[in-house]
Amino acid sequence: MAEIRAKGFNIYNGSRLEEEEHFPTGIQKFNSPQDYYNKIRLKTQTLDDAIYSLGDLKKGNPRLADKAFVLQSIANHDLDAMREISDYFYKISGIYARILRYMAFMYRYDWYVTPYINDDKIKSEKVLDNFKTALKILDSYGVKKTLGEIALKVLRQGCYYGYKVDTSNGVVLQELPPKYCRSRFNYSNKPAVEFNMKYFDDSFRDATLRMRMLKLFPSEFLKGYRLYKAGKLAPEFQGDTNGWYLLDPTMTVKFTANGEEYPAFISVIPLLIDLDEAQALDKKKTLQKLLKVVIQKMPMDKNGELIFDVDEAQQLHNNAVNMLKRAIGVDVLTTFADVTVESMNENNSSTAQADDLKKVERQVYNEAGVSQLQFNTDGNIALQKSILNDEATMYNLLLQFEAYLNELLKPVNKNVKKLEYRVQLLTTTIYNYQELAKLYKEQTQLGYSKMLPQIALGQSQSSILANAFFENDILDLVSVFIPPMSSNTMNADALQTHNQTRTKSGGNADNKTQDSDNKPGRKELKEDEKSDKTIANQESMS
Repeated sequence: MAEIRAKGFNIYNGSRLEEEEHFPTGIQKFNSPQDYYNKIRLKTQTLDDAIYSLGDLKKGNPRLADKAFVLQSIANHDLDAMREISDYFYKISGIYARILRYMAFMYRYDWYVTPYINDDKIKSEKVLDNFKTALKILDSYGVKKTLGEIALKVLRQGCYYGYKVDTSNGVVLQELPPKYCRSRFNYSNKPAVEFNMKYFDDSFRDATLRMRMLKLFPSEFLKGYRLYKAGKLAPEFQGDTNGWYLLDPTMTVKFTANGEEYPAFISVIPLLIDLDEAQALDKKKTLQKLLKVVIQKMPMDKNGELIFDVDEAQQLHNNAVNMLKRAIGVDVLTTFADVTVESMNENNSSTAQADDLKKVERQVYNEAGVSQLQFNTDGNIALQKSILNDEATMYNLLLQFEAYLNELLKPVNKNVKKLEYRVQLLTTTIYNYQELAKLYKEQTQLGYSKMLPQIALGQSQSSILANAFFENDILDLVSVFIPPMSSNTMNADALQTHNQTRTKSGGNADNKTQDSDNKPGRKELKEDEKSDKTIANQESMS
């Protein structure tokens, strides 16, 4: 606040009064002080006037950032309004966008294909050929990138509708607008999708452009649009609208995070509005602390008369204004009245104000069911449990993705009674993939899959096989890099010979090597497994 305002020059001297809006053009004369008080006009200002414009979210879109409108949309189950609100806050609120991205990209969507051989007469060459075809289908589809993007759209919109389109490079999903899609029943244990053909009339006003867009869609959309224009897609129940056409259930998909079609974290948005207003109020309080008012009280004699006349008081006022004209956030008031400023807040400390702001912020994460420590870490107690709860929240969507990927393998599953290929999504996340890779590695020592550790680290089955063939058969690295002798790197004969040698020599050479580095006491925990108290003790000792 850089402007210096010469306001508040109100002086009563006998029968003379000079008000700032008339100064210095003239002097109003009053017969008595009562005439002066009767002349004063008071402007009423309430607390609502002072905080009416709090919050920056309303400046972008007052309707979508209005808390009453958001709560009403949720109560009325207005899907279109809730999706519009969710999209707006995803673009403008960093907290909301980060929660959605965190949940959508938590899983790494690592996958692997397993052949189920139900007939012993099937040749190995056929199994291998179909296996390579299955890997090629999933590799060309870009599973990890595609599923992550779909998961984000599910959380933003509440659902995802798509139509499978066969191309020369494989199957791709053509996204359908949720506003014009619905699913009322299941077909073969999957949602049957209906599409409202009004979409083409609402989205493309020009007839030529509309027909061009129809040709870009699969052929049954053009068929449904013609039925709609012929008036053959009538409402099917009371309150329904016309234009709904049932699409081929084998070609459509629908994904939801919570079984409902509204955005999963829509209940967080009212608290985000509260947080925005609380931050704006805190900012105004901070700015208010910078403001200062210099009050000059004109002295009066024992009879209550001013010692200085109006001209002298004016000069004193102007002197103070000129002296402080370069000061920031300073106003000057010259008056004969006693002026005091009282606060309605008994505890006006900055610590209490900061805690009030943090309280509102914590409520946002509590409503989302997501730990605030994941974004602003200041401790690690119970954080791991919170992440497990988040994984459980998204697990149902992971199973839906897995069922969809298995539908992509239909070209290689022509006779499932003899041979079937199934794809499975691992439960690897950005937090646990290293731990799972170690567990899978331990399982290989018991004879389980040798691919799982590498898949958990992010490699695909096709790249694992390609690297193994290239390194072993082409580069012959197997004869150059020889691993240490262990149970999972030797065949049965070599293992028996190795065990006999260990028995004759005492049988505990490996254990001696392993125990040579052991230290007394309990093994030290990892940093993320230590408690806050342990970390504090270590820091105090360093």
